[in-house]
Amino acid sequence: MLFWILAAVLTAAVLLLIVPPLLRSGAAAPDRDAFDREVYRDQLDELERDRARGLINDAQAEAAKAEIARRMLATAEKSGSAATPATPRSARVLAVLLALVLPLGALSVYGLYGRPDLPAQPLASRNLEQERGGPPKTVLAAMDKLKAQLAENPNDLQGWLILGQAYAKMGRNADAADALRRAVALNGDDVELQGLFGETLVSANDGMVGEEAVKAFDAVLAKEPKDPRARFFAALARYQAGDRKDALDRWASLMAESPADAPWVPVLRDQIREAAIALDLDPTKVTPQPLPAEQKPAGPMAQGQPGQNGQASEGQSQDEMIRGMVASLAAKLDADPSDVEGWLKLARSYGVLGEPDKALEAARKARERAPDRADVQVVYANAVLQTQPRNETPKPLPEEATSALRLALKAEPENKDALWLLGLDAMMSGRRDEAAAHWGKLIAQFKPSDPEYTLLKGRLDALKAGG
Repeated sequence: MLFWILAAVLTAAVLLLIVPPLLRSGAAAPDRDAFDREVYRDQLDELERDRARGLINDAQAEAAKAEIARRMLATAEKSGSAATPATPRSARVLAVLLALVLPLGALSVYGLYGRPDLPAQPLASRNLEQERGGPPKTVLAAMDKLKAQLAENPNDLQGWLILGQAYAKMGRNADAADALRRAVALNGDDVELQGLFGETLVSANDGMVGEEAVKAFDAVLAKEPKDPRARFFAALARYQAGDRKDALDRWASLMAESPADAPWVPVLRDQIREAAIALDLDPTKVTPQPLPAEQKPAGPMAQGQPGQNGQASEGQSQDEMIRGMVASLAAKLDADPSDVEGWLKLARSYGVLGEPDKALEAARKARERAPDRADVQVVYANAVLQTQPRNETPKPLPEEATSALRLALKAEPENKDALWLLGLDAMMSGRRDEAAAHWGKLIAQFKPSDPEYTLLKGRLDALKAGG
């Protein structure tokens, strides 16, 4: 019953706010004529001051006063003859409709979606921690029980590992690192445990690879030299220590040995791009193509021991399967060439397979069908760049690529890839002002805490200094 009382009171309050203004007459409007008369009085005072200072003579002052007096009389007559407007009929009709429709509409909506039979839930019985996105009470209770067991049996390796993983999922990385440190102390030969410990230390240290994390990754690499996680973070440690060239070489080597669909490839590509910018290199020319998707590389990076006939034939069958899927996509596009997204996907697939000419042709097909799309022009420009021979000395981009990038920028003035590559082309061509303009628009899209912001700021400062 209390709910219906509150609902009725709120509905009445809303109607009182909306309906009465619609029924009021127009007499409450401000008096504009009175305001005008106040202005004219101020003008008369100003005339007297001007005459006293000698700015106007007596004849000019009297003429101006006569004109102001005439205007004051006109406003007085106008206000005296004004009538109070009546409330329009449409306003009265609207007020009546609102008074009827608002309560009836609210009741109809509540009748369809409301749950009047649902009992109230006392605050004490609600799991507020879970409602805020935290772990359920049962999980917290289980963790407390596990910590009590570990206090009695500190040599329980599995217990410390479970506790560390639970803390990591909760975002309590420092606590997770403490728990995993105890696990590593019990079994330092487990490379997976060492890698997890090192990664958790990096997360707890806001992305910085500290000395303890470096030791953990070194322990992994001593037994598994091709472990992707350890190789990535070992290179990141070198980058943060200032050895950007060594970090770039390590990341590029990892990219060349990684399957295209590996989960670390996008992050790896971003790190290579960042290192290339810091070294004044073209990221497109120093980023190697990964291996075809699902194909395992020859070497210790593959799961298990490679080199057996069965595994070799499996790798070949995977490669054949991938190429078969690409061929199937190409056949579908020949039958229906209007699929722009299909042409873009085919261009990227050919790029991954190391067939730049076919990638360029597919990108050209997409460009012919959607020349106004910025992403299509960027894919075409990248396909053009893939066909260019690699040079140790950075050179300006080919005109075919820059023209596509300009079209991309025309369609999307804030396109990051187009701004970066056109700025790079301008810098390598000696057009420093143009490069600064493109990179100035690009840096505005990043926060000062972003690594891209820091690197772009360094490039812009170098341009201003004439470097």
